[in-house]
Amino acid sequence: MIHVYLDDYRRCPDGFVLARNAEECKQLIQYEEIDVLSLDFDLGWGQPTGDEVVRHIVSTGRFPSRIYLHTSSVSGRNSMYHTLSASLPDRTQLFGGPMPHALLDEIARNHRG
Repeated sequence: MIHVYLDDYRRCPDGFVLARNAEECKQLIQYEEIDVLSLDFDLGWGQPTGDEVVRHIVSTGRFPSRIYLHTSSVSGRNSMYHTLSASLPDRTQLFGGPMPHALLDEIARNHRG
């Protein structure tokens, strides 16, 4: 399983695969098994948002094990959370905020070996 970080601007945490736009993220969701997925909402002027990724997850049923919403957009976070929570399978955990430092540290340690 991989961990995926969707963001067009922020630095990708150690141990994560970076998706800079919605299309890259959708491709990873389609073809990889994902443990942790962390989503931004605003992905650049005129570009599809995190909502596009969320709709893809819901329509394909390819839910990661854990989803975090690290976006600074309150309306974007609310929109993504609402859409995901309406279709969330029992095996998936949804968090309406960024990943805790302890989780980031654990993933980075595991990545380094």
